[in-house]
Amino acid sequence: MVETGAVVIGAGPVGLFQVFQLGLLEVPVQVIDALPHAGGQCMELYPDKPIYDIPGTPATSGRALAASLLQQIQPFHTPFHLGQQVSRIEKQADGRFLVQTDQGAQFLAPVVIIAAGVGAFQPRRLKLEGIERFEGGQLRYHAAPATVTGQDVVVNGGDEAALHCALQLADLDAKSVTLLHRRDVLQAPMADIAEMQMLVAAGRMRFMVGQITGFGMAEGRLARLEVSDVDAALHQLPVDALSVFLGLSPKLGPVADWGLAMERKQLQVDTARFETSVPGIFAVGDINTYPGKQKLIVCGFHEATLAAYAAAPRVFPEKKIPFQYTTTSPRLHKLLGVETPG
Repeated sequence: MVETGAVVIGAGPVGLFQVFQLGLLEVPVQVIDALPHAGGQCMELYPDKPIYDIPGTPATSGRALAASLLQQIQPFHTPFHLGQQVSRIEKQADGRFLVQTDQGAQFLAPVVIIAAGVGAFQPRRLKLEGIERFEGGQLRYHAAPATVTGQDVVVNGGDEAALHCALQLADLDAKSVTLLHRRDVLQAPMADIAEMQMLVAAGRMRFMVGQITGFGMAEGRLARLEVSDVDAALHQLPVDALSVFLGLSPKLGPVADWGLAMERKQLQVDTARFETSVPGIFAVGDINTYPGKQKLIVCGFHEATLAAYAAAPRVFPEKKIPFQYTTTSPRLHKLLGVETPG
């Protein structure tokens, strides 16, 4: 059980900025996200596409924005709990909330801030009866295998993440690395595709066009994949480790069961505090709704700021919450690890 000041659910841009605003108010935070990395929707859907409406930044990308926000919160040393989905929030007798994840992690905090965007992103899974028995072991979604030494490794997918995974594995000591995609066109940067082509030509990896239609086992382990090519011919592909990148789909998930007032699958909040219908639970970013709501990152930054100032008194009920500018405050400079001018 981890006791903390606030639990932030969601590590997208708004969730990361929420950590920053809480950090300025000296609220200790724990962050939970269902994805295996920070960055949220930006990193999953448009990591390298340009974003033009971040204040003071003429152009950036999802990847660069996430990196900047992570750098901004480094002084606070915030723990992240990634690859976990919040399964339960329960108010305790002392007014704090017990937050539990599907991995069994538990947190106790007076404040919960939901910054889950359009919901928790879940990987699209292979539609093969019985394949789920290998999940977390030989089969992994949106993650590289735990070990590849001497193994036949297959990466299934055709986007940038799949290709990047395959390229990394080709540099290791796997027995073989195969990138399998249903089409001969990859949605990835040309530089990465060129690198793959060189590795294929050198015999260090294989690119195969087809779809997985079945699998075979040996001694209870996943041993081979049945692959149908573009001519419907079947091939048997040996496999010891399978990484699948078939995209992600957002799902509201357990949020709907937490007893919070909702409208069209979004959490209703007030615009002074961005608190939900349950005092102590706040919602910022695309997960919330209110009159005039605009689903923009910059709007989420504004919501996170007001939520932080509304949440801090619940964490420090006996403390006067100061309002100070990062430009002139020695206290904030100390928190951020910078020198006070003059």
